[in-house]
Amino acid sequence: MVIETKKSAMDTFVAKTKELFASEPDLDKRWQALTPILSDLLADPAVVAASKNWPDCVPADGRAENLLFYVDDEYGFAINGLTKNANRGGRTRIHDHAHIYTLYGVLDGKESVERYDRLDDRSRPDYAEIKLASSVEVGPGEIDLVGPYEVHSENTVGQRTVAVIIRSQMGGTFNQGRYNPETNEYYESLGPRQTPVEMLPEA
Repeated sequence: MVIETKKSAMDTFVAKTKELFASEPDLDKRWQALTPILSDLLADPAVVAASKNWPDCVPADGRAENLLFYVDDEYGFAINGLTKNANRGGRTRIHDHAHIYTLYGVLDGKESVERYDRLDDRSRPDYAEIKLASSVEVGPGEIDLVGPYEVHSENTVGQRTVAVIIRSQMGGTFNQGRYNPETNEYYESLGPRQTPVEMLPEA
């Protein structure tokens, strides 16, 4: 007799993502097609329940923190969690993710997602002129696709927020762009620290 083990929501997500990546070489199309697969993960009751006990991410030494659930050894994509407590300051710096693609899915709480247009010609290494292009409030189940070098910020709206983030490469191993619209300062620094955590508790 063969006993089938039920796959977890994360196992299913990983399998579907690898299948998509194997069949779709165009990066823009690939990451757009990943959105409904992430939607299924965000809607899974076990993931929602487990997220209530994920630790708060705490910035330290000038770097944000991400929970690290998984890194794929074949395609390199990473699954992160991000928990932000409004009492500790739920605003992130205006930034880009350098060369990688990122899907940012809200699991719990509400956030304001800000997108910026870059207006300068990028000829000066320490200068960037940006302008707010949109500000949209998002809630559970909503997903934002952030392409390479797109300037943005996500800010907590009055409560603890939890997100699941899918990156085409694990963050924290390369520099990302940082922007100050008041001074037009631009600089680069390492992305978030990675803290390994189990997404789902063992049954």
